Amino acid sequence: VQLVESGGGMVQPGGSLRLSCAASGFTFSSYYMSWVRQAPGKGPEWVSTINTGGYHTYYTDSVKGRFTISRDNAKNTLYLQMNSLKPEDTALYYCARLPSWVVPTTTPPRDYWGQGTQVTVSS
Repeated sequence: VQLVESGGGMVQPGGSLRLSCAASGFTFSSYYMSWVRQAPGKGPEWVSTINTGGYHTYYTDSVKGRFTISRDNAKNTLYLQMNSLKPEDTALYYCARLPSWVVPTTTPPRDYWGQGTQVTVSS
């Protein structure tokens, strides 16, 4: 199983970034997928989850209306469009495969995450 995130970088407050996660080694279309982030000195925070077909999405309150999760099952790729970014969004962002026994609005175990991509929001 491999999850490879990309698209992170440094952006000014109010800016946008689009994260991607290329998945391989498992049947991508059969799994709910999530984004998790971890800010420096803090614990992991669940951000968003999408169901297998891409038509049910879940967001933590702090990103609702600003972030959009999506997936392309034909390309085995997960996305996170992030708009109106704030300094408090600064973190390492991980995509994660959701095992069936994990509630969609919670953080999956670390074993199910990729390696992460850094997002820094600063002026």
